[in-house]
Amino acid sequence: MCGVLSMDTELARTFLTVVSTGNFVTAAERLFITQSTVSSRIQSLEDQLGCRLFVRNKAGTTLTPSGHQFQKHAVTLMRTVEQARHDVGIPQGFRASLTIGGRIGIWEEILLRWLPIMRAAEPDIAIHAEVGFENDLMSGLVDGHIDIAAMYTPQSRPGLTVEPLFEDDLVLVYTEASDGGYTMNSDYLYVDWGPEFRGRHSASFPDFTASGLTTNIGSLGLQHILSCGGSGYFPQRLVAAHLTAGTLFQAADSPTFKLPAYIVYPTEHDPAVFRTALAQIRDIAVDVAST
Repeated sequence: MCGVLSMDTELARTFLTVVSTGNFVTAAERLFITQSTVSSRIQSLEDQLGCRLFVRNKAGTTLTPSGHQFQKHAVTLMRTVEQARHDVGIPQGFRASLTIGGRIGIWEEILLRWLPIMRAAEPDIAIHAEVGFENDLMSGLVDGHIDIAAMYTPQSRPGLTVEPLFEDDLVLVYTEASDGGYTMNSDYLYVDWGPEFRGRHSASFPDFTASGLTTNIGSLGLQHILSCGGSGYFPQRLVAAHLTAGTLFQAADSPTFKLPAYIVYPTEHDPAVFRTALAQIRDIAVDVAST
């Protein structure tokens, strides 16, 4: 059985990054180090613990039973280090700090509304805001440098609570009206809204092979088709005003897709710091969902 020894936190961070990415190559890219350095760190960690943590195969890496056991200790170690940084590094004049991250599409209507409300309610809590994608947000939550994250496709991780926040309706919109209705053509911009969307999109459009333009940032795609013309799938809440104004048209016979959003935060947290922030985010999400 693995014991928990005193170790360099970089080893624990590297271990958690490999767990998050599923392989040494991607972990090296995310940590901005070489693959051999990742391998060396994992080997050093296994030597210190006296057990094997990963099984490597063509599909990537999987945790051994000892690796699963060590994972919760690595998470605890990184959270302790990050909490110490929070406590020591709190700006003068503030009682606490809070780092919140989110997909840009969720920032635009939920978190941007939350920031001034939170600042007014808890002026003695310093807030650090970040934009990121799911992999980076989950890594930040696991290693403790992000306290709360809002995203579309979270992963289950020990010590983290995943809570449904709201549900977007993705609708197909286009810029040029015609008597013949909408036809998917070369102007179609494919927005990658995550694995669930990819699966449902493929099932609904089996003849669709590829788009000449793709993006994983919805707001970027929307700006493009508004400026240059085209079509794509976007949240109803983001295109509602354009549909009303007649600058966009909804493809009436095309399917809509559900895109649930979540907030993720440590299961064990300081209520004095998190309570107001979480409650306000929930309230704003309810308001957005009802409009």
